[in-house]
Amino acid sequence: MIQTLLLISGLGMLTSILAGLRAPKVWLAGVLAGAAGAIGAAITILSTGGEWNSYNSAALGGEAIHLRLDALSALFLALVGLVGGAGAVYAGEYWSETAHPRSAAPGRVWWSVLLLCLGLVLLAANGLHFLIAWELFTLAAYFLVTLNRRSPEVRAAGWLYLTLSHLSALSLFAFFAIMAARTGSWELKPLLDHPELAPLFWLALAAFGLKAGMFPLHVWLPSAHANAPSHVSAILSGVTLKIGIYGLVRFSGWLPVPPSAGWVIATLGVASAVLGVAFALGQHDLKRLLAYHSVENIGIILIGLGFALVATQQGHAAWGRLALAGGLLHVWNHGLFKALLFFGAGSVLHATGTREMSRLGGLWRAMPWTAALFALGAVAISGLPPLNGFVSEWLVFLGLFDAAIAHGPAAWAAIPAIVLLGVTGALALACFAKVCGVVFLGAPRSAAAAQAHESGPGMRGAMLVLGAGCVAIGLLPLLFWPAVARAVAVWQPVWASPAAPVPLVALGSAHLALAALAVLAGVWLWRKLQRAGFKRALTWDCGFARPTARMQYTAGSFAGIITEWFAGVLRPVRHESRPEGAFPAAAHLAQHTPETVLEYFATPVGGAVQQLAVAFRRFQHGRVQSYLLYLLIGAAALAAMVFLGGNP
Repeated sequence: MIQTLLLISGLGMLTSILAGLRAPKVWLAGVLAGAAGAIGAAITILSTGGEWNSYNSAALGGEAIHLRLDALSALFLALVGLVGGAGAVYAGEYWSETAHPRSAAPGRVWWSVLLLCLGLVLLAANGLHFLIAWELFTLAAYFLVTLNRRSPEVRAAGWLYLTLSHLSALSLFAFFAIMAARTGSWELKPLLDHPELAPLFWLALAAFGLKAGMFPLHVWLPSAHANAPSHVSAILSGVTLKIGIYGLVRFSGWLPVPPSAGWVIATLGVASAVLGVAFALGQHDLKRLLAYHSVENIGIILIGLGFALVATQQGHAAWGRLALAGGLLHVWNHGLFKALLFFGAGSVLHATGTREMSRLGGLWRAMPWTAALFALGAVAISGLPPLNGFVSEWLVFLGLFDAAIAHGPAAWAAIPAIVLLGVTGALALACFAKVCGVVFLGAPRSAAAAQAHESGPGMRGAMLVLGAGCVAIGLLPLLFWPAVARAVAVWQPVWASPAAPVPLVALGSAHLALAALAVLAGVWLWRKLQRAGFKRALTWDCGFARPTARMQYTAGSFAGIITEWFAGVLRPVRHESRPEGAFPAAAHLAQHTPETVLEYFATPVGGAVQQLAVAFRRFQHGRVQSYLLYLLIGAAALAAMVFLGGNP
């Protein structure tokens, strides 16, 4: 059964690759068939808890092909299929042949290549084949990010993504090569009986953490997500970041890890969560703001994984299982609501031609579907009940609370983590109150916003599917618990337990009651207003007879006070022209938040390395005599080292 479904998935993706350039409808059918096959295989594994293995005598790179699908990889594979299929439907309208005649067809091909290679990464049970699939999906993502390569900003974002992705691949190559040298095989399997492999964890953390967008390795993420087409941003944020999380979860369960690993991951998770949402608050570009929220949510997942590792080392199965379950469920939840939000941002961009929030406003009148679905995603990402974001964050909170109550060494870390995770949720709510208020409410701030139009059925349908997923997990968490529990059992077999935590049962009932109450209250209020004959009018205009759109709050002014709290990290840059004279003709004030890590650290370090490389190039001038001199100097230095080493 599993093999048949995966075969259908693979054939569907290969068909879509071949048809992408010429036949859009065949391409879409192939992608949907491939996505359905992947989802079917994943659901089968997640519902039974089994494991599928396929050994093939055919060799790739001198290594026999071995594919494996268990509950952990199935959890991620289902997400690839769902977001990949929805994104294909969305792209048919958003990135159409009519609007993008040069890049629409290549975009379809690279989309299919990306989905196929993501699936192969999750199925690969050989380190060499994992690396091949990893590099191929990186290249496919690069070509998708740079579909609109005429823009200098897009090209720069693509090169930054590609460069740092290759650094990740180099770290992974070293990781797998050392592991193969120590074990004598490229096969990927549990190696807990090899304690000498524990230091390799730091290589894995660097490689997978960079791909996941973990702070401070996130420097490629804001520009890539902001400048890519919106359906590409959705799959980058919703899926490809999670492949980095998959690598961390998989190999932290299969390999021995240093005693400090859990503490380091939890600390990086807290930093990513708090600073990710702080940077998001300072953004005026809608897609860049959403990109920073990816850093925040990756931090929440890492908090769950980090405390799960701590619980493993300290023998606390109860709260470690809750923390990891919350983190893994948040993988799914973030994939759903973040893809939904990027689709919503793409719908706004498609209708107005701008991502600048201060040029938008009043869009809910012209785009009610987009506004409603974006608001649903905003509620979910803010961790509010009764949607899915609350469920996974609540499980992480439960694990942290239990860790604090246990009065062990973890309590001293759990307490500040609880506080900072709560601060993160509050800041996320403030950020999305800003986004929804500035973008969808009020009056249009530009002609483009005033002339906006609703997106078509393809784009709306893709958003509805993801929105339905957010609602389903929020209202029926018990339905999804067995799948998450089986994935947790793969990571730590001694934690295997099908029983759902008692508070989760109460949460599901409370969410259903809350949703029913909200629907009833909404219907009652609507009928009451209809009977009262209410009319729409301007809000109180503060005494102005002719208020204008310029009198509204902007994205910068809305979050100005909060961003000042983090000014030491964000380093906001002010651009102002002060009014002068008794009757000033003009005045201007604007503020933007730079990418602090990239501009104040990575760029100067990269410049210094480049200057050093240019300086060393002077030694490569082609004179044989000089090269012989270099060899003599090197030999003398080596002899001196040997002599000094032998005679302490």
